[in-house]
Amino acid sequence: MHYVVAVDGSEPGEKALDHALMLATRLDATLSVVYSVEPRVVAEDGDEMYREDPDAAEERGEEILAAAEGRARESGVSVETVMLWGDPAQTIPSYAEENGVDGIVVGHRGLSRRVEGMVGSVAKSIVQRATVPVTVVR
Repeated sequence: MHYVVAVDGSEPGEKALDHALMLATRLDATLSVVYSVEPRVVAEDGDEMYREDPDAAEERGEEILAAAEGRARESGVSVETVMLWGDPAQTIPSYAEENGVDGIVVGHRGLSRRVEGMVGSVAKSIVQRATVPVTVVR
């Protein structure tokens, strides 16, 4: 079995990773941890909105992937990390389909409600686009 877990540095993303590690351990599955860099991403810092620099987003993604990889290896899970480029609602289901994975695990909410209202729910979009089962972790 092979699962994909999407991480973004948020608490729900961490919970998704926890769940995916539990699944991989119980099912002796491999795990692909993915982070999608969206150069047009809107980020929130307190009450201010800004467009995140793509280089900074990639650097943050590398750090998040490295931390997730370390946790997976500590858990004894066979893991690979993958940096994707583009809208995570599109890149994650595409990656899953192209790589024949058995399921996707995502966090319920990585964005604030304010930002989500403007750009939509990534988890919801992944569920709508995916061709494999999607587990949304709260």
